[in-house]
Amino acid sequence: MEEKSIKEIKDIERSLIKTYRRDIYRKFVKVIDKYEMISAGDRVAVAISGGKDSLTLAKLMQELKRHNKVPFELEFIAMDPGYLPENRKRLEYNCQKLGIPVRVHDSDVFEVADKMANGKSPCYMCARMRRGNLYNRAQELGCNKLALGHHFDDVIETVMLNIIYAGDFKTMMPKLKSQNFEGLELIRPMYMVHEEAIIRFMKSTGLQALDCACTVTQKKSGNKRFFIKELIKELKLENEHVDINILRATENVNFEQILGFKKDGEKHSFLEFY
Repeated sequence: MEEKSIKEIKDIERSLIKTYRRDIYRKFVKVIDKYEMISAGDRVAVAISGGKDSLTLAKLMQELKRHNKVPFELEFIAMDPGYLPENRKRLEYNCQKLGIPVRVHDSDVFEVADKMANGKSPCYMCARMRRGNLYNRAQELGCNKLALGHHFDDVIETVMLNIIYAGDFKTMMPKLKSQNFEGLELIRPMYMVHEEAIIRFMKSTGLQALDCACTVTQKKSGNKRFFIKELIKELKLENEHVDINILRATENVNFEQILGFKKDGEKHSFLEFY
């Protein structure tokens, strides 16, 4: 791996809070405050996959801890679900160059998810297993919160995926209490940060982040999220505010003009209140 074009840690950190202050850092801090994600005494596990999103989140959390008046602790955790050796090496190398003291633990998630999928796409199963594995690791380390690197584009794409493919209306929440791991809460501090800004920041570091790095689906096609991403891009040619309007729709649900809704797992019809 070529090192001469990689920025020094201090320059990367300076650019994150200065060059990318408007597009990344300010939005990150605003979400932390708006959704009350961090409290004094929290111990936050930051999940690192090795991709651009999680690496950016890790640096943001370090900067927040350094500049925030509220004291909290950080743990940086990474699961190796069965990466190829070169991808594992790249993950560790990138964390080292970014000054992220990551704890990497092994698992067989890729292999198990592929077997359980019975020939179908294992992505959903893999995501659930990885989430559970990270929750478990965070709990082992005494953390009460798990931070994930989902960004603005992930959020609105999830809304559209649910509408088009699942027939329901729900979004990716900025924070969520775990149902299976008592006392643990999931937070998404980059909820309002656009993917495009993350890509620009990561390119500026000189590092090459991992993509999915999955050893199971790398030869398969037909990714629904990619289709949705392209659909939103096309819609924005007609209305540049399409993406933010999708998010606003999740904040402005009009209960007087919907056919039904679910609460606590129970379905309700508008006729009940007609």
